[in-house]
Amino acid sequence: MRIAVLISGGVDSAVVVDTLFRQGHDLHLFYIRIGMDNGEGDCSAEEDIEMCSLIARKYGLPLKVVSLHEEYWNHVMAYTLRTVKEGLTPHPDMMCNKLIKFGFFEQRWGKDFDKTATGHYASIVEKDGKYFLATAADPVKDQTDFLAQISYDQLSHIMFPLGELPKAEVRSRAAEAKLPNASRKDSQGICFLGKIDYSDFIERHLGTKEGPVIEIETGKKIGTHKGYWFYTIGQRKGLGLSGGPWYVVKKNVRDNVIYVSNGFDTRRQYGREIPVEEMHWITESPFRDGSTCERIAFKTRHSPEFYDGTISIKKDGSCTVTSDSDIQGIAPGQFAIIYSPDRRLCLGSGMISVPATSRRHKKISTAHSKEALNDNGKI
Repeated sequence: MRIAVLISGGVDSAVVVDTLFRQGHDLHLFYIRIGMDNGEGDCSAEEDIEMCSLIARKYGLPLKVVSLHEEYWNHVMAYTLRTVKEGLTPHPDMMCNKLIKFGFFEQRWGKDFDKTATGHYASIVEKDGKYFLATAADPVKDQTDFLAQISYDQLSHIMFPLGELPKAEVRSRAAEAKLPNASRKDSQGICFLGKIDYSDFIERHLGTKEGPVIEIETGKKIGTHKGYWFYTIGQRKGLGLSGGPWYVVKKNVRDNVIYVSNGFDTRRQYGREIPVEEMHWITESPFRDGSTCERIAFKTRHSPEFYDGTISIKKDGSCTVTSDSDIQGIAPGQFAIIYSPDRRLCLGSGMISVPATSRRHKKISTAHSKEALNDNGKI
């Protein structure tokens, strides 16, 4: 099989190369270069490209460095900054997968190959003649929540060779194959943000604006902050308040006010009703035979833990996820990732919306790049 392999310089994609090479496939390696590499940039790719070159030489494979810098900044980072400015919490990694890796790359280069392989920890299963995105064997490393906005067409052209491997096995295979990056640490930052601190990035683009921090129970000002866009619902760290823990429980975007509540057990940081808009189903909707409510498992952030609950659909297409248990830090702008009740299939995702009683901002569309993608997930 002729396969395009997206490599990053990390150990995961290198093990993908080793695995597929041993299976005898015709591999062509691609590194997507994204960032402002002009000395003032948000990402320096030189070290990654050097590592990718070592992998390519080890296996005698072609490596092509492709630039999607303009596309990334016009779509993913523009979405991120726009969402943050509206007081919401963005998910740039999810949009990078949807729009860049499996969007622009596929349209320009990946389409010429039988499949595109990546080092994501996820699986694909076939059921009743259809492909479904499925969770990885390693629950801690599972990345289906980062892939829950891809289209069915995109899913049908992807391979995830690490889906059935625990991370420890991947490291072991890398060492056995004597890969040059076998001991390289995993990247922990936002996709393609590199070593730039997220708060520094936000400050450089949106600046600062001092505002009050208010204890929500008393209405008392207990501190100041440097701009509501630096904070997200449920946030604890970085508040600079004594006598904690303090949690962000509400934001007033219009007046630049952050509301906090004190204590590990404060009920202000919990909820069970999650409004979801622009619900996206990868393969098919779980609503069958006219049903309007179904049992599901779900996540609201990257974590090995699932929650159980139901999802109901309204006539306007919006949905409500109702959790069986309390959820901490429900942050509008983030995504509710919907799974089958057995936690095996990732069915899709939708953006968590601001409750109608709290809305004071313009709607931010999760399809912020509808100008970039058509209904089939193609550019």
